[in-house]
Amino acid sequence: MGEVRDGTRTRDSIVEAARTLTVATGWDSVRMGAVASAAGVSRQTVYNEFGSKAGLAEALARREIDRFVGDVRALLRTHGDDVRAAAHATITHTLTEAADDPLIKAVLTSDQGGSDELLPYLTTRQELVLTEATEALLEWADTVLPGADRAAVTFATDSVVRLVISHIILPNAPVEQTAAALADLAVYLLLHAVTLRSYAD
Repeated sequence: MGEVRDGTRTRDSIVEAARTLTVATGWDSVRMGAVASAAGVSRQTVYNEFGSKAGLAEALARREIDRFVGDVRALLRTHGDDVRAAAHATITHTLTEAADDPLIKAVLTSDQGGSDELLPYLTTRQELVLTEATEALLEWADTVLPGADRAAVTFATDSVVRLVISHIILPNAPVEQTAAALADLAVYLLLHAVTLRSYAD
């Protein structure tokens, strides 16, 4: 069996195979041998890289978090200092991803339905993904709203992230409608942060 020689590419191919199988069949049904076959490596290579199925779950959870936060950063950069466009694009992406991707939804909402033993690896990192997503928004806000009150910006970004998650857990409108309303709220909160700093000066 021809195995990828580069260590990083080998790990990436194994985690990607594990993700594909998990989405298709659920983590409970995933077997290390099947992951190895899908990745084009030996079963022993999978164990050498991750130690156990639990180690593979840990790597998969970390990959999902990195992928989600990376998407958030990229969308924010794409729209530069257009606050509403950036907020709208990021919120729309997050709501859509959560609706379409069971792993992202698990990361963002701590959804522990069923017996899927992968979920503890995802849900115990919910605080991490929330923190990293909020930090990405804060970094962007510092760039596009350099004169804003820091405490107010922190409150605004944290509030928006939590509201997005609440709409993932219990949606009450189409994605586009929800994203538009939350983007308007984000603009209001962030511009309020700028106003507060102006008053302080």
